[in-house]
Parts: sequence; C-alpha cells; structure tokens
Amino acid sequence: MLSAAPSPATLAADRSASLNGEFLLEISHLTKGFPGVVALSDVQLRVRPGSVLALMGENGAGKSTLMKIIAGIYQPDAGQLRLRGEPISFDSPLQALQAGIAMIHQELNLMPYMTIAENIWLGREPLNALHMVDHGVMHRNTQELLDRLRMDLDPEELVGSLSIAGRQMVEIAKAVSYDSDVLIMDEPTSAITEKEVAHLFSIISDLKSQGKGIIYITHKMDEVFAIADEVAVFRDGAYIGLQSAESMDGDSLISMMVGRPLTQLFPERSAPTDKLLLSVRDLSLQGVFENVSFDLHAGEILGIAGLMGSGRTNVAETLFGVTPATSGEIIIDGEAVNMSDPCLAIRKGLALLTEDRKDTGIFACLSVQENMEVAVLSSHTSSGFVQQQRLHELCEEMRTQLRVKTPSLDQCIANLSGGNQQKALLARWLMTHPRILILDEPTRGIDVGAKAEIYRLIAALADEGLAVIMISSELPEVLGMSDRVMVMHEGQVTGFLDREDATQERVMHLASGNPMIH
Repeated sequence: MLSAAPSPATLAADRSASLNGEFLLEISHLTKGFPGVVALSDVQLRVRPGSVLALMGENGAGKSTLMKIIAGIYQPDAGQLRLRGEPISFDSPLQALQAGIAMIHQELNLMPYMTIAENIWLGREPLNALHMVDHGVMHRNTQELLDRLRMDLDPEELVGSLSIAGRQMVEIAKAVSYDSDVLIMDEPTSAITEKEVAHLFSIISDLKSQGKGIIYITHKMDEVFAIADEVAVFRDGAYIGLQSAESMDGDSLISMMVGRPLTQLFPERSAPTDKLLLSVRDLSLQGVFENVSFDLHAGEILGIAGLMGSGRTNVAETLFGVTPATSGEIIIDGEAVNMSDPCLAIRKGLALLTEDRKDTGIFACLSVQENMEVAVLSSHTSSGFVQQQRLHELCEEMRTQLRVKTPSLDQCIANLSGGNQQKALLARWLMTHPRILILDEPTRGIDVGAKAEIYRLIAALADEGLAVIMISSELPEVLGMSDRVMVMHEGQVTGFLDREDATQERVMHLASGNPMIH
C-alpha cells in the first residue's frame, strides 16, 4: 500500500527547518572538460542536511556531469569538494558510497538476469560462516527494506521481468539501502506513475527528517515546487544561481534556465485534413490488448493516454511490426497491410521513436552521426558505396534544426545528455521522411526549453500533413498537443476525447477503467 504524498503544510515546515544548519556538501570552483567541450566551468554548489536541493538546467547544462563527479564516476580537472566540512576526492563510485554518497541514475543500471535482492546487495552480499552468500539473510534484509519503503515487490523476482517503473523503484530502494548522507536522484520519476511519484515524495520526506541531503534533478516544474527547499540553476556548464524554492515561480525558473522568457509552450496549429492515412480495426495482440480501433488523418495528432501497463506501448510496437498482431487490420491508404516487421513499416512510411532510448533507441558505442543515419543508409548508397558526404550534410542539417548539443557528429552518442540523445533519435526518424510518426514518450528526460522546440517541430510536421501518434505519461503534454485523445485501460480502449472536451479529470476517469462521463 503506497502512502499519500506529504501535505503542503508538512513540506513547508520541513523546508523551514532544513534551511538552518551547516552545509553537508560543498563544491567550489569545479571544472571538468571532455574532448572538444567544457562540461563544467568554475562551478559551485552546496547542500544542507535535511533538505532537497533541486538542480535545474537544460539538457547539456552540466547537471549529470557534476553529479557523476560527486558520485566518484568522473574526476574533476580542478576545484574542491567538501563533505561534512572535510575535503574529499574519489577515484571510484565505491569510494563515494563508502563516504556516504549514493546516486540514482537517470539511465537504469540494474542487472536484468539477477533478482531484486541480488541487485540491491550486489558487491556487499551477506556471507555465512563458509564465506558463501547467505541468500536467506539477503532475502530477509531485502524484504525489510522494501517493507520500510512500502514497496510491494518480491525480493526473488528477476529485475528483467519488471516494468520500467518497477525497475526505477528498485533503483530507489538500492540507493536508500546504503543509508548515505547525500542521495542524488537524477530524473527519478521519468518512468513511474503518479501514484508511485507520491510514494517517492513520502520517502523523500522521511529521508529529510533523518537529516539526509538530497540533490534532485528533474525537468518537471511541478515536482520542484512540491518538494524542493532550494533551487540551483546551471546553463551551458556554468553555475547561474541559487534561490529558495518559495521565492520562485515557473516563469522565473524557466528564464534562469534558458536565459530568456519562454512564451507559449504548446504552439497554435492548423486543423487536420480529411485525408485518411491510417485505419486500425479490431487490432489485437493475444493476452496484451484487444479490439483497438481508430482512424488517423493527415495533419492530425492523436494522443494515446493511459496508466502504466494499459497497453499503449504495445499498440505502437504492433503498428510498427515489432510484435505482429494476432488479429485485426492495419489499413494504410486504403490497403490492408500485414505489418510483419519494422522494415516493412518503414517502407510504408511509418517511424517509431521508442519509449526506452537506452534499451531500444541508441547504439551507445556508435557516434551521433552513425546513430542518426542508420535508418537511411540503404537509400544513400551508390554502386555499393555509402554516400558519406551527403549523409554528413543531412545529419548536420538535422543537428542544427533540432539543436542537438554535441561538439561534433563524430562524438560518441553515449557522451551526450539524455535529452540530446533523444533529439538525435528523433532526427534519425525524420530523415526517413515518414508519413506516420509514432512518438512514445517523446520528451522523457528533456528540459522545458527543448520540449518547447520539439512541440513546435511536431506541430510544424503536422501542419505539413504528417500524421502523428503521441504516447505520453504527461497529461499536460497530451492535452496541449493532441487533436484527439484515445484512452486505454488494461489493454482496451475506454474512450476518445476531442481536444475541446479533453481534461485531465476526464482522461484519468477513462484511464482508470470507468465509463465515459456525460
């Protein structure tokens, strides 16, 4: 059973108490560079015990780099870190953990073929008298931890069988298990439901009451003002400033982050045309979803909403041929298509930006250009040779259009921030010139400035006649961008809402399996 989020009054009292006292962690004059780019320049930061410091900034601002330095993953080129007033220097994440600093990473780093218990205690397993792993003790310790955190998980379940949200909760449990004084949370709510977010906030409230210092990175403004005591802003690798959360509002925070006021987030758009591009009739995937039917017109953005596990992603993957349907029809331009594999989907003008960029999106060992061009290599060959110069020009155009922050297209994509990786993946699919673009969580892990850019791009593509299916867990995004919203619950479509009738309350009502409100 998940507990409710702390009340505003409780949070306000926590903030007042936490802003008194010495600093738990202090960073001064920190600098870090990578080949071709200065990631951090003369940065400073401080964290008080019993407080939440929200670290904000656009993708590529240097937030994750700084956190990896604090957590011992990177070493700084210059500057000083102090923990509890003492100078510190880490050569490895293990040293940081032993000193009392733990980190929940934006990209999940669990072992899928190991159990929850084995993942949580990896490298510090309890041993018996024979110096062998005591699985009984490890199970009990895990169950006690999960019970304390009110997480309904089985210690013996394989992590690979969990949803992304479930894995995120295991990451949170693992970080808390170290009983660290400083806990870094990098986008901890990017893949969990509203109910689980409320649960996480209650855990954070408990940690604050124990005097822990929490550094919280997020792109969700509502979370900042719900739990943060102070807000530090970074831009282009530089420290911009720090203020109390109570003294700020959304507009002032955005201006600090992007260096300019951000006007209308969701752009004005033309109405969709009457030209029918896609019809889906009674589409089913046995045991996953059934009888999904809808039409999609040129210039239309169809939002798909629903709770985790509702079948949204499965429908997208079936449309793209990743998991072929067991029954039903997919009709493109009036012709029924047996969508048996993604190659056929691409030939038919479909593109799919997947939900999990790490597992199903990027090729982490390849360059930015290689990741962008991979879907169009076959169409840019001559006499068996790849037209590298033309592809480089196309990738440079997309890099400029989407404002992908990278020192060069030859940079390994794994070195980019999560948001810039996402923009590179979007560039990959736009280079195929799709007619039907399926976007599954297109702005996950992307800052508000980049979100506005992507929204404008999607709107422009729709105005040019592209049909878009947008799946998102962020209801304001679904409501702000969609012409119509299709809502799913446990593998079934529970209703459609036109733009003018769609509200968060109505969407959530349908997403919970309730009939349409009249």
